Amino acid sequence: MLESTIDLTLPYVTAAQPGIGGQLRATVDDFVVEELPLYEPSDEGLHLYVNVTKSGVTTKEFQGALARLLAVSPNEIGYAGLKDKHARTTQTFSLPVSYQVSLQGDAGVAGIVAQISEQLPVTVNWARYHRNKLKTGHLLGNRFQITVTDLALPVPEALTRAQAIATQLHARGIPNFFGVQRFGYEGSNVSKGLAILQATHRERNPWLRKFLISSYQSYLCNRYLTRRLEMNAFDQLFLGDVAKKYATGGMFDVIDLAAEQLRYAAHEIAFTAPMFGAKMWAAKDDAALLENAILAEVDLPDAVWHKAKIDGTRRFGRLLLTDLQIEQQGDDRLVFHFSLPKGAFATVVLREFMKVELTNAHQVDSDAELE
Repeated sequence: MLESTIDLTLPYVTAAQPGIGGQLRATVDDFVVEELPLYEPSDEGLHLYVNVTKSGVTTKEFQGALARLLAVSPNEIGYAGLKDKHARTTQTFSLPVSYQVSLQGDAGVAGIVAQISEQLPVTVNWARYHRNKLKTGHLLGNRFQITVTDLALPVPEALTRAQAIATQLHARGIPNFFGVQRFGYEGSNVSKGLAILQATHRERNPWLRKFLISSYQSYLCNRYLTRRLEMNAFDQLFLGDVAKKYATGGMFDVIDLAAEQLRYAAHEIAFTAPMFGAKMWAAKDDAALLENAILAEVDLPDAVWHKAKIDGTRRFGRLLLTDLQIEQQGDDRLVFHFSLPKGAFATVVLREFMKVELTNAHQVDSDAELE
């Protein structure tokens, strides 16, 4: 059963294509992440948005450092998504400046920027006022520039292999798996999340409690996607799937299977994968059989989601790589450029090219939803 045997292995959607091997994160500059904002600051209001580039520090750690610097509660420092510690990341934080009138205006902005630049190990790119605090989820996604080093074969051959894989991924898309770093060392986050749901473990930190439960939800989501690939059902919809539109994010039940399959093939819509919870939009008909099969493998009554106040949600089951580019750098590395929506993992993309299980990936935070 899933709760007693944690299986973090994932299938490849490009399994027939040989990989390039290699290594990720030889240095922090080999893994570059830039946050894509949901909206631009309005240049007025009582919150100061500060965009920084940092490395060697998590989003939560930097949130704490900012709070100590400004002598405010960490909860007053806003951010849109969690970023990797072992990377060079660019993201925006919101600071509550309403508590000190003297911080208003250009002089106040310059003073805050100077404080941050001088006392914290980051580069401040810009600072602008806005009306509301930045909250989790206020981003479109992330842009990545990732260098793969120590390739298993000469660079020209590796590039040829990578381009063949990219062609297949452009056509089919890629399963929206959660990356292994979501689950902790050997799945420890999954085990703790399940223990919280079963009331055999208590976590007093509200954020960590939510994260650990979400890790278990994420694990079940991966099992769902794995089963879908094993059934050769990644390229087709089921009757009763909960589908989602790429353009608008709108969701609907698949009733006319033939008509919606054409839209799926045209990359207009995708099936969604479950993040189980008390209020999750459940699949129907044939699609419900797969979701029910995943839940049947775990000894977890439906009531636990209600008791834990976990609503659940759904996420895109298929990612589209619309801007993927690959280039050779020097004699021993390839550089991958692509963007992903929030909640998606870059390592899930890279593993398709490398065909190396990233089981030793850094245990870092990410933008994955905490539902």
